[in-house]
Formats: sequence, C-alpha cells, structure tokens
Amino acid sequence: MTLINSKLDDLWSEALSLIVKSEKYDDTLFSSYFKRTKLVNLTEDTAVISTDNYFQQLILKEEREFLSDVLSKLLNLDAIDCQIVNKTDASLVNQYIPEKKVEQVIKADGVSVSHTFKNFVVGSSNRESHSAALGCAYRPGQFFTPLFIYGNSGLGKTHLLHSIGNYVKDKNPQSKVLYISSSDFVRQVASSISKGNIEAFKDQMNELDVLLIDDIQFIAGKEKSHEIFFHIFNELVNNKKQIVITSDRLPTDIKGLEDRLISRFSSGLSVGVDTPEFETSLAILFMKIKNQSLDEKMFSDDALAYIATNFSKDVRQLEGALNRLLFFSIEFSGDGPITLDTAINAFKGDFEPPKEVDPKTIKKVVSDYYGLTITQLTGKSRTKAISNARHIAIYLTRKHLDIPYNKIGEEYGRRDHSTIISACDKIEKGIKANQMLASAIQELEKKLSV
Repeated sequence: MTLINSKLDDLWSEALSLIVKSEKYDDTLFSSYFKRTKLVNLTEDTAVISTDNYFQQLILKEEREFLSDVLSKLLNLDAIDCQIVNKTDASLVNQYIPEKKVEQVIKADGVSVSHTFKNFVVGSSNRESHSAALGCAYRPGQFFTPLFIYGNSGLGKTHLLHSIGNYVKDKNPQSKVLYISSSDFVRQVASSISKGNIEAFKDQMNELDVLLIDDIQFIAGKEKSHEIFFHIFNELVNNKKQIVITSDRLPTDIKGLEDRLISRFSSGLSVGVDTPEFETSLAILFMKIKNQSLDEKMFSDDALAYIATNFSKDVRQLEGALNRLLFFSIEFSGDGPITLDTAINAFKGDFEPPKEVDPKTIKKVVSDYYGLTITQLTGKSRTKAISNARHIAIYLTRKHLDIPYNKIGEEYGRRDHSTIISACDKIEKGIKANQMLASAIQELEKKLSV
C-alpha cells in the first residue's frame, strides 16, 4: 500500500486531529513539534514522518509509539512502524523507500537427519577423517577450515558431511548450516543470475556458520561458479566459519579447478577415506541389518563374512550385496537361516565378485597385510615400515601387471618412474638376501591368487 501525496496529506490531517483530541500534549507543545510535520511515505507496515529540524526529529522519535497507535487506528491495522526523518536530509524525505525484503534464495539446509555420527561405522580406513569431522562439528571454524575429505565414491564422505550438520544443529539450533552438492551449487548460481538475485544468494551464503559442500570436483571448469565460490569461501574463512569439502581426489588432482581455489582448499586439513577393511565391512553390515530392523541371528557368520570379503569396495556395494542376499533368501530359500551356500548361490553369474588383479587390489591386500591404510601406503610418509610395504606393493604391481613405470608412479602418490624402478630393484635384491621378505612376498601372492 503506497498512497499519492494528496492522500498522504489528508490522512496525516486526520492523524493530527486525533492527536489534538487526545489532549496528550498542550497547545504549545503540539504547535512546536507536531503541527509542522508531514507524512511523506506509507506502506503496509511503515509510515515515514518528516520534521523541520533535527531537534524536532529528536523529540518526535520519543513519541513514535503513540504516533504508531494513532495511525494504526486510522488504517485499521494491528501495528505500523513509524520512522521519523529530517526534511533537510534530501536522501530520506520524499525519496524514502523502506528496506526491501530480500528473497530467500536458499530454501532449506539440505541436511539429512538419517546420517549421524552415531550410525557411522568407524574403522582404520576412515578413523582419521571421522576424527577430523567430529572436531569440526564440536568447534566449528576453530580447528581447521576448510576440512577437505577425499576418497572414492561410496566410502562415507557424504555421511560425514550430514553428520557434521546434524551435530552442529543439535548442539546449537541457532547455527546456520547448509549442505549442498557442487552440482546444485552450480545450478543455484545459474538460476540466481538469471533471476537477478545472485547478490541475495551470495549474502545468504555469507551468513552461514557451517558450509558443507559435496563432490567439489564437479565445479571444475565452471568459471562463474568458481568466481562466486571463491568470494564466498574467503568471506566465510575470514569470519572464522566452518567449511567442509569432499571430493573423489585431492585438490591438486582436480583438473579444471582454478589455481586460487586449489590453494585455498589445500590451506586447511586434507584427510583421506579408504576402502573399508574386513572388520569395518563386517561392522557396516551389522549396522545395515540393525537399521532394517532385521534379526542378526538369521545370518550365519560365514554368509556375512563372504559379503564382507568380496563386496568391500565401498559401502554402497556392501549394502547392495546385503539387499541381494536378502532378496535371494526370501525368493529361493524360504524361512531358513541364511548360510554360506545361500550367499554363494545368490551371487552366481552377474553378482559373482570379480577375480581380476588390479593395482587397487594389490594396494588393498598389501595394506591389510601390514595393518596400514591405502592412504598411508600411497602417501608421503617415509617411515621404514610404511616405505617397505610401499616398495613391496610397487614390486607386485610391476611383476604381475603389464603397467609402465610412470603409470605405477601415478598409482602410488604421483611418484616419478625412477622412484618406482628403485623400489622394484630394492625388493628384487631383498628377496635373494632376506628369507622373511621372500616368504612375505609368497604369502601376498597367494592372497592375490597369482
């Protein structure tokens, strides 16, 4: 509701008459402070009243509540806010526009209530990332921001993001939290630009306390999204807000990502998530069984061990294998217990686990054998135990797979071909001189079935 000047004058005349009739002010006071005022703007919830001078403005500001009551009665409204301005301020009088209500571009926080730290299974493959994520949730923005979690798809990175969001919301309901995938971020940027509200989008992002952005690799090559995200990132970090990012690879390995973003992402803490080892895979299966309200006793230990051994590439594969086993047992095994034979029959044909040896299999077998994570095996650590295990894995990869040295180097932390040649030579010489090393190589080859 905005009235033209003549209507505003008529309305204010009525208001002044009511003020006089109220006898709240004597004639001298009314003439000095109220008589030479004007109603210069009116909307549904705001009235703007101009005065002749600063002192008059100062006095009327003390009477805003009464003026609001008078206008509310005239307009038959519950309440109206009165703004008192000085007519000498040309930017306010007659040109006054009440603050525009900003469109809420971000509609929801995106956090899934079903993913929490309580139902995240922790093992050696993800303990470091779980600890870092929990630290961020416990003290957002204080320990390390950004936290960059990397690893293959299906290993629990998204679960950790939602866990952080739920933890923060539970401990501090007033916190502004947002989970968003990088694909949705790109779409939101494009939509906001087309609708002309990109500034509102940026403002709302800048107000966040915790930003959780998933699969950042999909922002690569999107120049406008790079620019928007760069400024949002800087604003949040400068204000000590928490940013957690996930990707399927380290920032330096994401092709098409601007150098300035790579630098920002690498400035915090980067932690990896590896393929779950047997014990973690088994614990995940028990968690899935519990979540589906199933009785653990309906599964034999051997059946679950079969799945944990052969379908531990990622959590989604484990869940899919469990669902396949349940479907098969219902359709073909009746109400009896789910045994190893049931499991073997369930995964015949298309569902039979692959038997090929590849670099990933070798890394997993060697890391499990020496009680390491794949991240440790391929990382920069030069401790004797880790270096020996790494050299053995490199040797087995070269011996049993037709892969050139430079490609093997890429598999083991982007090492150059001379480092790979040196590792292979060292193990070849060690086998001849060290019987324990030779026995370890033989045992690993048996596990690989080569």
